[in-house]
Amino acid sequence: MAKKRKPKTPPPRRPEKRPEPRLYLFAPPLAEAGGFPALLEEVLSEVDVACVVAMANGAAPAALRALLLALAPVAARHGAALLSGEPEMVNAAGTDGVHTRGAGSALDAALAALKPGFIVGASDARTRHDAMEVGERDIDYLMYGDPAPDGWTPPMEETLERVSWWAEIFNIPCVAFAPRLEDVGPLVAAGADFIALGAAVWDDPRGPVTAAREAEDRAVAAMADA
Repeated sequence: MAKKRKPKTPPPRRPEKRPEPRLYLFAPPLAEAGGFPALLEEVLSEVDVACVVAMANGAAPAALRALLLALAPVAARHGAALLSGEPEMVNAAGTDGVHTRGAGSALDAALAALKPGFIVGASDARTRHDAMEVGERDIDYLMYGDPAPDGWTPPMEETLERVSWWAEIFNIPCVAFAPRLEDVGPLVAAGADFIALGAAVWDDPRGPVTAAREAEDRAVAAMADA
């Protein structure tokens, strides 16, 4: 059984002076760790990443646990939080919390099991009403635009509108998912505190380090223009 790790301090609420947005990275769907931990190490060595999210994507619990156990020391070496979608993986694999989709039973279970010591992030708030209800819970961030289990993402226009609305009203940090590197700047300009990326980094033909650097550069440039 994995040794229980000391809980990480959850991300702070949004300060009055907006800092430069940081990156979240969604790990690609993986049946096993393979060479991905080494690839992640390379990216985290070169780019500032706040969080790595590894969802089950249909993997069996044992396979997910093995993947997370391989990723946990990599993330820890570089000060990045490691999240999955399963609260039990905090103890089983040493993750720092969970990323949940929807405002229903999964979020309820995560909050009951993990707060106040671990990170609980939420996403997939379909309406403003849903988002406001989620925002009243003890969450550490709300994410807009993240992929559904089948890979579908909402239209970018919708994500930009929701991010802008959330940033104007709520202090809870907002994470925005960028399907393409070109989406990073507009999402930062809309008010996102963190930018999440997945295939835009891992599938870039130039390599993930180059893609992640470009995402970081785009975020910095958008902040300078804000």
